[in-house]
Amino acid sequence: MKVFLINPTSRNISEVDVQASKAAIQSLIGFNTVDVDQIDSNGDSLYFDEECFIRQQQVGRFKIDNLAPVAGLGVVVNTPDGGNTFLNPEIALSDLKKRTIFI
Repeated sequence: MKVFLINPTSRNISEVDVQASKAAIQSLIGFNTVDVDQIDSNGDSLYFDEECFIRQQQVGRFKIDNLAPVAGLGVVVNTPDGGNTFLNPEIALSDLKKRTIFI
């Protein structure tokens, strides 16, 4: 499966191939404590470190649209059933880049 990895330190969003599992997403983010925010109505969601502001104060930050800012890495993946199934994102990489602001 492909996901979009958001790296605010390098100010880059890239496509990455991973196994379709929560464990693979956690591994990309670097922490087991992940939280998720839906970014649109088609099931695309942003996964990020739930404690990002507590433990990652010296890393870059980003936000998508009007969502709260996130510190550290984020992963965008499609989860049409609330996180039981992981699919390729519906959003195009170019559109995600337009909606993402690095802080």
